[in-house]
Amino acid sequence: MTPESTFPSRRQVKGLEKMAVNTRSAVLAGAALAAASLLVTACNTGQIGQTGGGGVNTKQMVLITGVAAEPFYISMRCGAEAEAKAKGYQLTTQEPTQFSPSSQIPIVTGVLANKPGAVLIAPTDDKALADPMKQLKDAGIKVIEVDTKLADSSIALSTVSSDNEQGGKKAADALAKLVGGKTGSVAVLNTRAGTSTTDAREKGFAEQIKNYPNIHYIGQQYTDDQADQATSKLTALISSTPDLVGVFATNLDTGEGAVTGMRTAGKTGQIALVGFDTSPKEVDGLKNGDFQALITQDPVAIGRIGVDQADAALTGGKVTRQIPTDLVAITRDNLEQNSKYIYQTNCG
Repeated sequence: MTPESTFPSRRQVKGLEKMAVNTRSAVLAGAALAAASLLVTACNTGQIGQTGGGGVNTKQMVLITGVAAEPFYISMRCGAEAEAKAKGYQLTTQEPTQFSPSSQIPIVTGVLANKPGAVLIAPTDDKALADPMKQLKDAGIKVIEVDTKLADSSIALSTVSSDNEQGGKKAADALAKLVGGKTGSVAVLNTRAGTSTTDAREKGFAEQIKNYPNIHYIGQQYTDDQADQATSKLTALISSTPDLVGVFATNLDTGEGAVTGMRTAGKTGQIALVGFDTSPKEVDGLKNGDFQALITQDPVAIGRIGVDQADAALTGGKVTRQIPTDLVAITRDNLEQNSKYIYQTNCG
């Protein structure tokens, strides 16, 4: 063998290079196939932390309530947490410090960055929350409205809420029964214009009270969802309206403020007061005569059904666009039999 023959020829070198390239391609293809197999396996296990279309975490839900520390929303959270746990989801709750878009919108923006599979939200304004909630939808997050809703019905997949117009009608009937045959004026203390639930309650009340010719509806006043404003507004109203025989307060904080207004004016029990919601404080007020009737909702059911709708949206099940929940008129006479509707202050 000559010295030159100890080195591979040019043809042999090219052959070796081709073999190396083919081997590397086979290894890379095998690795890619293995990775794909692992991804499919992880998705099929339904483990917490899996991602779906658009990179959302399909086993994570977020509940954004209307305001922190309010028994209605605490009760809603209790219902949502229990149902999410039962269905294998992680649910966290984010709560604004005030019932206002300025407090709630930054929370929506923060949740958007984390990309949960679904968001259950009680929008604090039926228009101001539209763009932030649409951003959730556009990011592939399933949006479910609980309690309140947007004017734009194209963003959320489902709305779970009391029939609030019907609640307003129940309040009108209850107030008319309390007034009896007396002739006089009645008024509504509302929260804030643009709050879908309380606006619907006022609408239902205004329509239904027309059926009682002895009662004159003089309209509504807004309290900005602040108890102290409800107190001052009612005190002024009593002073300026000598024939005032009844008041409907459209939510919890407004009702509690109205109780103080009645006491301040020395009219407790003389002017009929119908509240909305059944916080422990309101129930105490019903027992001692501060309220003569309360229209109550079922927030635990709203939270539970909201999670069910989010689950259906994430798993390809049937999603229902509008789901109404119970409303009940409660007086001292039927309070005990309707005790399940009293709101919770914790989920213990």
